[in-house]
Amino acid sequence: MTSNPLDRLLRPQTIAVFGGREARRVIEQCDRMGFAGEIWPVHPKLDEVLGRSCYRALSDLPAAPDAAFVGVNRALTVDIVRGLSRAGAGGAVCYASGFSEATAELADGAELQRALVEAAGDMPILGPNCYGLINGLDGALLWPDQHGMERVEHGVAILTQSSNIAINLTMQTRGLPIAYVVTAGNQAQTSLADVACALIEDPRITAVGLHVEGFGDLSALERLAAIARRSKKPVVVLKVGRSEQARHAAVSHTASLAGSNAVADAVLARLGIGRVQSLPALLETLKLLHIAGPLPNRSISSMSCSGGEASLMADAAVGRKVEFPALQPQQLPRLRQVLGEMVALSNPLDYHTFVWGDAARQTEAFTAMFAGGFALNLVVLDFPRGDRCDAAEWMTTADAVIAAASATGALAGLLATLPENMPEPVADRLMANGIVAFSGIDEAITAAEVAAAIGRAWDRPPPAPLLDVRQMDGEIETLTEADAKIELSACGLPVPRGLQAFSSREAAEQAERLGFPVVLKGLGIAHKTEAGAVVLNLRNAQAVSDAAAAMACDAGYLVEKMIDPPVAELIVGATRDPVFGLSLTLGAGGIFVELLEDSVILPLPATKAEIHAAISRLKIAKLIHGYRGRPRGDLEAAVDAVAATAEYVVTNAVRLEELDLNPLMVLPEGRGVAAVDALIRRRR
Repeated sequence: MTSNPLDRLLRPQTIAVFGGREARRVIEQCDRMGFAGEIWPVHPKLDEVLGRSCYRALSDLPAAPDAAFVGVNRALTVDIVRGLSRAGAGGAVCYASGFSEATAELADGAELQRALVEAAGDMPILGPNCYGLINGLDGALLWPDQHGMERVEHGVAILTQSSNIAINLTMQTRGLPIAYVVTAGNQAQTSLADVACALIEDPRITAVGLHVEGFGDLSALERLAAIARRSKKPVVVLKVGRSEQARHAAVSHTASLAGSNAVADAVLARLGIGRVQSLPALLETLKLLHIAGPLPNRSISSMSCSGGEASLMADAAVGRKVEFPALQPQQLPRLRQVLGEMVALSNPLDYHTFVWGDAARQTEAFTAMFAGGFALNLVVLDFPRGDRCDAAEWMTTADAVIAAASATGALAGLLATLPENMPEPVADRLMANGIVAFSGIDEAITAAEVAAAIGRAWDRPPPAPLLDVRQMDGEIETLTEADAKIELSACGLPVPRGLQAFSSREAAEQAERLGFPVVLKGLGIAHKTEAGAVVLNLRNAQAVSDAAAAMACDAGYLVEKMIDPPVAELIVGATRDPVFGLSLTLGAGGIFVELLEDSVILPLPATKAEIHAAISRLKIAKLIHGYRGRPRGDLEAAVDAVAATAEYVVTNAVRLEELDLNPLMVLPEGRGVAAVDALIRRRR
């Protein structure tokens, strides 16, 4: 295992605790989990704590501790951290609140946090405003409260900014072996991504889950993704920020900026980091990743002894990025022989109750199904209540699943449709035998979806570094459409032939030069169509002159050649996200922007292959491919145009605030594309 600046803090041999009640609880939790190292209480008045002699001050300690829990008030926290750093300690957990998360209540909160970071220097700190960490591998805790973890030999790491959510997650009874829980609070100096990078290097860690309220350091996230890929240890994220309320809470609670939800999705997918939307989904996904890692594809088989359950499974996959492929021909005779003539052989499969309670026949049936080459094989089974029922026959089914998986080498999961119907001892036994003990149909489908997406991402070459350019300050200017098109045309974007004019007479003359029919647009108007500043299909000079006179546009006019009717219209836009910077949005353009809500986001820089794939994911791509006998669009020209736009955005990232092409008209195959409207906003 490589050395990391966080190693001493995360895996300490000596722990110093500062404070009263919280410090005492840290010692209690270390004792309960069997921490074998030394614990040094520091308190100015107490003589001993839980049988350990107290040191009066930091300077009295026998050596610089590997880790320290600082459970004192916020002002004293800064002083102790400064002393620990100077003494050469390995790191500290800063428990106190009242720093940057409380600037609305405390005027000096942000200033005190800066002082804390300065006091820490090169010494790592977690927090402030956090509980700290639980190391279930070594029994080392810097944690001032109860928790539900126990010692494990290997397992997943879960990291969160929220200490209360961390406690809740430790109380899970789903059979997930948790090796570490770490809270980061305000992430004043050390981010969740920094901690995850350190933990993933531990050979005992199988996967990492993060509950994230806001991403601070984009480069740390990229570094985590690269380490995860190299180590073959997947990372899955539960990030808040889908709602306006959640985004507001993130700012007030952790002084973090949640950022755009859609951009976060795109960036995480590009990096090969999974994303879920709930805590149960996070736990179930981590179970699958702990047992199997990423899936090679998204194919699933399902067996149950109920048609109702088979229908639930089939419906759960609708609209999801998983599939239940048809059974392989070579599976059918074997399944028919063991299940009988009355069972309809399909996937999902209702195997009825003909083999219920028969270990040998169940094993044979499951083995036949598991031999189909599916990425994940599920058997739906809800256990009865242990206080009122006998679960012996259910255990027979579980044993048959274990035996079939062992015989075939296939990945299998036992799925309880209700979480309470998967007893923890059963889940523990299944997981110990390499069977994923799933709780909840939707959560299991999510886990498969995420694991397959990570697998696909890892199959691709590692992505180029994300565009991470610091934006310059300055007043924002909006270019006229004519000037925007001149800039974009110079970068290779096809635009209609056009000429500027500053009077109705000059507009008519410019139209004569271009040749009819033409379009007349008023310059300096943001929403031209709504303002009546666009007139199409003008076929003579008088019509142009009359239209210009009716507009009476002080900024002048743009006269352009009319473009032939397109096969499809796209919108291509670039906006600046406060966390992730500039990214590209592709979607259905023209009047369909709001109507279809059909768009994808591309983090930058983007290759032509990525652009091609993004366009193909759009609903409107059917039109470009020639829908119901209509002409095919010039897809390659559209890809080239988007690539030229992306290159412009990357080149001008320091100044660019916003870019909008709507619509980019996709003409019939072989005739190219044309950006008929363009907006650029940038810093002066």
